[in-house]
Amino acid sequence: MTAPKIIALAGSLRKDSFNQKLINEAARFALESGAEVEVIKLADLNLPMFDEDIEAQGTPVGAQLLKDKLRAADGILLASPEYNGSITAVLKNAIDWASRTEQGAVPAFRNKVTALYASSPGGLGGLRGLNHVRDILSGIGSLVLADQLAVPAIHTVLDENGRISDPVTAERVAGLAQQLVSVASKLNK
Repeated sequence: MTAPKIIALAGSLRKDSFNQKLINEAARFALESGAEVEVIKLADLNLPMFDEDIEAQGTPVGAQLLKDKLRAADGILLASPEYNGSITAVLKNAIDWASRTEQGAVPAFRNKVTALYASSPGGLGGLRGLNHVRDILSGIGSLVLADQLAVPAIHTVLDENGRISDPVTAERVAGLAQQLVSVASKLNK
């Protein structure tokens, strides 16, 4: 059996994003669980706002790269910041670009097992936005795990290198990543 291919991404462009640090940790735990993991930073893709007029001129390079990587993956680790109780514009935009399908192509999110994370300095950890992410991804064919994780007061559990220093939080982040790897492995047979 081959190792499942996992894409890890955070719905933030901010250089010191808490959600990027969280997804980096989830990716590390998935790698330790035997998966092949690639972390994608949305800032590196330089995605314009989705517009069918732009798409008619050709899919932007970053959008095509994201689609191709998602299509080749067995699973997705996704951390979503919460903006005003919902998904970030940059994450929604990336999903919109990646969900567009060319003639005869497989939809990028179809049958991809997805684990949802969120974090924030606040007390809810981005929890309210995860339902919106779940609804969007489920609606475009992703198999979103029932378990999800919101990490409140994230700044108190990260060390100076962006690693989770709290053992309870680390165990919870690792547990969800391991669950994703396990399910993706079974579906990858």
